[in-house]
Amino acid sequence: MDKSILQLEELSFKSAVTRFRKKRNDFEINGPVTETVIDIINQIKNNGDKSLFSFTKKFDGVDLDAASIMVSKEALDNAHRNISSELKEAIDTAKKRIYDYHLHQKMESWYYTDNQSLLGQKIGPIPSVGLYAPGGKAAYPSTVLMNAVPAVIAGVPRIIMCTPPDKTGNLSDAVLYAASISGIDEIYKIGGAQAIAAMALGTDSVSAVDKICGPGNKYVAEAKRLLYGYVDIDMIAGPSEVLIYADDSADPDYIAADLFAQAEHDEDAKVVFVTESKTLLKRVIIRMNERLNDQKRYDIIKKAVNQNGLAVIVNSEKEAYEIINLYAPEHLEVITTQSRDNVIQSVKNAGAVFIGEFTPEAIGDYLAGPNHTLPTAGTARFSSPLGVYDFMKRSSIISFSRTDLQRFSKTSVKFAESEGLDAHAQSISLRIKDA
Repeated sequence: MDKSILQLEELSFKSAVTRFRKKRNDFEINGPVTETVIDIINQIKNNGDKSLFSFTKKFDGVDLDAASIMVSKEALDNAHRNISSELKEAIDTAKKRIYDYHLHQKMESWYYTDNQSLLGQKIGPIPSVGLYAPGGKAAYPSTVLMNAVPAVIAGVPRIIMCTPPDKTGNLSDAVLYAASISGIDEIYKIGGAQAIAAMALGTDSVSAVDKICGPGNKYVAEAKRLLYGYVDIDMIAGPSEVLIYADDSADPDYIAADLFAQAEHDEDAKVVFVTESKTLLKRVIIRMNERLNDQKRYDIIKKAVNQNGLAVIVNSEKEAYEIINLYAPEHLEVITTQSRDNVIQSVKNAGAVFIGEFTPEAIGDYLAGPNHTLPTAGTARFSSPLGVYDFMKRSSIISFSRTDLQRFSKTSVKFAESEGLDAHAQSISLRIKDA
């Protein structure tokens, strides 16, 4: 038995409030990651494919060229044959549930008339989108579905995907199968900041896109941040996180398992437990230590929990929700005797809310239906889960009649003159004079 002890850093309500208010300052600008990514972007900009292939060799250990960078139709066909029927059924089921959920998000154009004028909004898909599917420690067909399905529902005409290859230069059959059934057949075997730069700026082998979506490591996230403006992005994703709020009715084994499920993502994952019960906290920590040796990703879990694990002892339900809304977690689990309506009304800031003991966050990662690409690092205060709306854009429609322009001309001219924009005023008054 391993003698190491997992421990959650314990905070009082007041200490947690102070800590979480300060966490907005916990970021770095122009650090080593930024410098590295700037160099990668500039080399892709200046040298295109040459640098793209060089970085793939350097970081992934794979030799690529213009003929091998894209996944072949043969490889896609092989993926359908190679994966097990059980995994194929799981991916098919997930795709259907994700599709059914996101279908509710599709937006339609709208118009109305105001006297003789037409006003409205034309809504349509973004012309081209690049999806990033992370690799490295694991392959994530679920991430492919979560990004591809809403883009397809939105009607995006061109959807490409980039994902890093393994050491043999191949991609996961499960990832390829998920992409294929989602309608993506333009898939590139590239990863990291160099893939983001290629999709944003374009090379001879990779035509530029208009928007980039999908999670990745800190280099991927920084590349997206730096290239925002050249292209649109979904969000800047930080380390994954879960906050669990539970009372004495909760099973400590469930809580321990759910904290581990988040911690196993990577060493930087954040796990927070909020409760009014010190007794429950002790039972959870005991179960975490009892379960630790059975975990396949033992080292990652141990490091994530000991470095980033917090427990907040609150005095009331009101304090619990104050902590939740201040922290604004990516994933929130509420395992209490409260009604679902009460939970829904009390939570103001969270990427996704999982209510009840039979709703583990892990089910949301795969096939609950809602998207698992969620705002992290407190950005749920102002940001939302990825959805169909992220792959659509809006244009305002304005068509005035002569009568309506005349009706508003005096007021509009007054605005223009007050702002010192004489030509604006003339462009309106000229038409009224001619009328």
